[in-house]
Amino acid sequence: MLAETICSAVSAAGLGIAAITAYRRRFLAATRIAAYSLVPVGLVMTGVVDWLSGIVFEPSVWIGFALLASAWLLFMTTRAVERRGGGTRKERRAAQAASRDAAVAPAASAPPPVSGAVGSSPQTRGGSEKKRQPAPGDDFSDIEAILKKHGI
Repeated sequence: MLAETICSAVSAAGLGIAAITAYRRRFLAATRIAAYSLVPVGLVMTGVVDWLSGIVFEPSVWIGFALLASAWLLFMTTRAVERRGGGTRKERRAAQAASRDAAVAPAASAPPPVSGAVGSSPQTRGGSEKKRQPAPGDDFSDIEAILKKHGI
């Protein structure tokens, strides 16, 4: 009963403001204000206000909203963790399997053996050190050629 009275008063005030606006020859604004002022009365007549007031004052409805909010929070948390962790479980397992399969050859990361005194560079030894030639089956021969070309 109180909600209907308040909605009717808001609508009457809005229609009064619309009449004053129309008196000032701002008809487009007056029409818009009149449209907005008729919405509360329309909501009362359709029963939406009774339905909303029934929702507001029932604790079980608020518990339902809390459960929906917690479910949404859990969904968003799992999405954030999934994005941070690199995808789904299936994608992470595939990446681990690929990293295990693509093992690097043991000698590929080891530096070439150095002969001579410690701290001496190949330039100070007069170039007597033989350059390491890649084996015929060496997978890194093209990479080594590129590095040698650039002086690395």
